[in-house]
Amino acid sequence: MTIEHRSGGLKDRFVALEDNMELGEMTFSMADKDKLIIDHTEGFPGSEGKGVGLKLLEAAVSFARSKGLRIVPQCPFALKMMDRRKEEYADVRA
Repeated sequence: MTIEHRSGGLKDRFVALEDNMELGEMTFSMADKDKLIIDHTEGFPGSEGKGVGLKLLEAAVSFARSKGLRIVPQCPFALKMMDRRKEEYADVRA
């Protein structure tokens, strides 16, 4: 599985791909110059049990770290996972 960052319009997204098929996505937008707001995470049919959501979140965290951004998790999945792993994500959690 690979994760790609795709820019476009008002929102960007991270897309999980396997054999050129999309398994899921995480959409986000920028707030101010230093905050990334995750507003939606979705695993598509057929992606169950593959850890797509967590891999998308890891891509978002890596992206935020590389750009010096903080993450505001507004979607329920991102919020739950960032709460469960507070210490691991403390450096990027807004």
